[in-house]
Amino acid sequence: MRKRLKGSAPERPRGTPVRAAETDLICYVRQGWAPRIAPASARRDWMNDTPESFAYRCLPLAIANAHGWEVLSPCGFSARWHGGVDASSVEIVLDKGADPKSAPHSLFGSGTITFHVDGIMRTSEGWNLWVGGPPNAIKDGIAPLGGVIETDWSPYTFTMNWRFTRPDVWIRFEENEPFCFFFPTPRGVVDRLKPELRPMEDEPELLRTFDAWSAARRAFQEWVKKAKPSAPADQWQKLYYRGLHPAGQPGAADHESKLRLSPFRQTGSRRVCPVSHDDGKPRG
Repeated sequence: MRKRLKGSAPERPRGTPVRAAETDLICYVRQGWAPRIAPASARRDWMNDTPESFAYRCLPLAIANAHGWEVLSPCGFSARWHGGVDASSVEIVLDKGADPKSAPHSLFGSGTITFHVDGIMRTSEGWNLWVGGPPNAIKDGIAPLGGVIETDWSPYTFTMNWRFTRPDVWIRFEENEPFCFFFPTPRGVVDRLKPELRPMEDEPELLRTFDAWSAARRAFQEWVKKAKPSAPADQWQKLYYRGLHPAGQPGAADHESKLRLSPFRQTGSRRVCPVSHDDGKPRG
């Protein structure tokens, strides 16, 4: 009899409040605030530009792109860093007619720029907010900084920060270009996980199906080289994309090939954000 190995599922410590299975996601807005929030787009300019848009065949990329909501820049601007550590070493030039009150600022020095998010986010008990830049949206000369925020109790706004990767290079943000990407994540899970490394032979069915897939993949790639199929749909296997095992039987019943996130709807005693949040353009 094979010894049962200890599982990796974390146990909740005694006295810890029970986390809700699902979370609320509310953005509280004060008078005068107008956050531009939209469901994240799965589209990326660089993915559109790949031959036959083949980058979208990588389902994990497309799902990650759309796995949250974006905050869009209220103005267009250009900026560059002159290389110093003080805040004055960052130069920000707003587009003509842009409201300086909505502009990003150089607050912390060390080659960073800071966007203020006009809203206090609130999640259910035990849920945080993961905040960063739009996934897989490459921006030359500057990179987003990520953060995790306890949004089930915090009465504070947060900022989104980007750091220049080299000095004396102008970078550009267009109006309605996303500068922030966020999604809820449960608190207190990752630090209780007990990750394991196991030989695949301990899971014979996994080993068998992996070997079958590897052989089928090699055979398919050889066929593509010889047959040179012209139809894009014939140039990749699509097993994971369709949520199928190597033999064709279904994988997870809740397999996702596309996300359809809801926009933030207006609720409460007054309309708080009269701006259009979706310009229909690809992100990144």
